[in-house]
Amino acid sequence: MSQAVVTKLTTWQAVCRLDQLQPGRGVAALLGDRQIALFRLADTPEGDTVHAIDNVDPCSGAAVLSRGIVGDRKGEPVVASPIYKQAFSLVTGRCLDEPDQGVAVHAVRVEDGWVQVELG
Repeated sequence: MSQAVVTKLTTWQAVCRLDQLQPGRGVAALLGDRQIALFRLADTPEGDTVHAIDNVDPCSGAAVLSRGIVGDRKGEPVVASPIYKQAFSLVTGRCLDEPDQGVAVHAVRVEDGWVQVELG
């Protein structure tokens, strides 16, 4: 009996230049039919980092997370939804205020000054 080998193809899509993102603010981007929210965080021990999560707030259904307030809870970077103010982790996507809610997190890298998001 032979086994099939399944390989996941990963595609990285360039979204914008890193210098176009303001530290501490979010921006929305459309990748295919999916809205994502990008956040550039400055002053981390590793330097500037960029996080990508789905832009749709699961509590309100509105595509607004990119407009939320960026901060942290006990050292974990979060964005607070501008609608009902729930905080979503930029690392895991989980909602810190309503454990049954969350958003998808997308891998991000910076290559030659371009922010790229993994599609797969």
